[in-house]
Amino acid sequence: MGDGPEDPHERPDPVAVPHADLSTDALRGVVESFVLREGTDYGDQPVSHEQKIAQVLRQLELGEARIMFDPLDSSVTIVVADPRRKRGG
Repeated sequence: MGDGPEDPHERPDPVAVPHADLSTDALRGVVESFVLREGTDYGDQPVSHEQKIAQVLRQLELGEARIMFDPLDSSVTIVVADPRRKRGG
């Protein structure tokens, strides 16, 4: 039934991209794009665009979130890091 080379069983896994490996401008672009496309609920308090970006950057720095690159469609997103999967320890 394969209509092409895209066998779902051979889909490459997304790759974690260390945020420190990106330039300041590239990191800001990834975070800004994520904040713009995600419909995040911040409760009753209004949160500015800059505050949202700062929060995501802090989560990346603390290891609470990580940047993921999907090689299949060349997309980038940010996901909450699994606290059970600590790196380097």
